[in-house]
Amino acid sequence: MRPPLLLVVALLASACAASPPAPLEGPPPVATPVAPPPPPPAPALAPTEVAALVPPTPVPAGAVEPAPSGACPPDMVLVEGEYCTEVEHHCLVEWWAPQNKKRVCEQFEPTAKCVGARVPKRYCIDRYEYPNQKGVRPEVMNTFYQAQVKCAALGRRMCTETEWSFACEGPDMKPFPYGFTRDPKKCNGDHRWDGPNMTKVGARDAHELARLWRGVPSGSQPDCVSDFGVADMPGNADEVCAGESPHAKYAAVNTGGPWYSGVRNQCRPKVYTHAEDFYYYFLSFRCCAAPDGAPNEPRTKKQLAEGPKWSAIERLAGFTVDQMKEKLDLKARGECTCKPSDTKCKTMCGTLLGPGAVDGSDATRVLHRDRNKIRPEVGK
Repeated sequence: MRPPLLLVVALLASACAASPPAPLEGPPPVATPVAPPPPPPAPALAPTEVAALVPPTPVPAGAVEPAPSGACPPDMVLVEGEYCTEVEHHCLVEWWAPQNKKRVCEQFEPTAKCVGARVPKRYCIDRYEYPNQKGVRPEVMNTFYQAQVKCAALGRRMCTETEWSFACEGPDMKPFPYGFTRDPKKCNGDHRWDGPNMTKVGARDAHELARLWRGVPSGSQPDCVSDFGVADMPGNADEVCAGESPHAKYAAVNTGGPWYSGVRNQCRPKVYTHAEDFYYYFLSFRCCAAPDGAPNEPRTKKQLAEGPKWSAIERLAGFTVDQMKEKLDLKARGECTCKPSDTKCKTMCGTLLGPGAVDGSDATRVLHRDRNKIRPEVGK
């Protein structure tokens, strides 16, 4: 049975600036959702050259279910330690971002205090955003259901929100994977707002998606790596993961924040206002897994509690695990091609982004003037 057409109307909170687009199957919205006005241009500092990109070295995607090497597969990282449920940080330099109604902290005191409970964790997490290949752009425009099916096709599952936070902040509970002072050049951020055409985004228009792209390839940010060795977590593309609260309205949680100015791009902040059918041009994901080759339950805790069968999740995704495995095999052979109008095929193959996309650079970056208040001596 074909799922009904769903229109997502939740506003993007701290990371988004427009209403979400239409679901995978069906026509684009009849009327263009009204986006909030673009943020006022932030006073810019003199730009410097962005670090050179790491040469692309794609990881072969032939094996659908890679055999574990040690505790985790070779393209995953083992995260092990005690996660703190509540951390206390003190901000030294911050400014108000009216476009997102959030305070952006540029510098914290170089200390973090655990004021919650300590919870032991041990799990595997993808080193990079899906498709988890160094030198390849993160794949965007997937709903939570589609990300679930793609992870399940690899024998993995969605990361939970606390797993994502812990892998990002490391054992020292840092607000950013690289330390206590925010740096949008280490983890790609602070680009100008560019006014998406929501009708074109809803229709998955390749040219519009390419115009809006300000991300960089996975593994091209050598300083955007956590103490656990997980890359590209805050900034660049936002990520969706699995919520853990049984009382939450949705199973999906957004984390990390995208490449725009006025976004915190920290490890802990989360957005809880988007339904599972939400997708966007800067929203990506990565997969997690149980260590030591243990089996994975692809459904979230909320889904398990509410009881939907896996087949229902596949229907909501628009494709099954077996169909996704077939596409992965085609991708490994360089044969995952689609008709221009087949958005379902292109979503599965990860080829929605048009060829004119330009990676983010200082040419479109606007650093807020309050970054001048950052004290270089703090933390040394």
